[in-house]
Amino acid sequence: MNLEWMAWTIPTAIFFITIALILISMTIWEVYSPTIERRGFLPLTTTRGDRLFIGLLGSAYIHLAWLGLSDLTIWFGFAIAFCWMVVVMRWG
Repeated sequence: MNLEWMAWTIPTAIFFITIALILISMTIWEVYSPTIERRGFLPLTTTRGDRLFIGLLGSAYIHLAWLGLSDLTIWFGFAIAFCWMVVVMRWG
């Protein structure tokens, strides 16, 4: 039987560890300072957790679009996705 496993590279590990640390940090922040719903430029009332989810989902789509539509380095896509995340978390 030939089982193939996912190749865990350093960048992959860093990615998943970062997501885990973000979720742990948001949980601790929520325990010490409960969020209130607010309305920003997004067309719905959101909490910090909602904005985090929307930001992460949007960042994933930005990365996929960058990989599919551009021949430039992924770091430009990362910069755009990071900016998107900051904007959504701050003003979303």
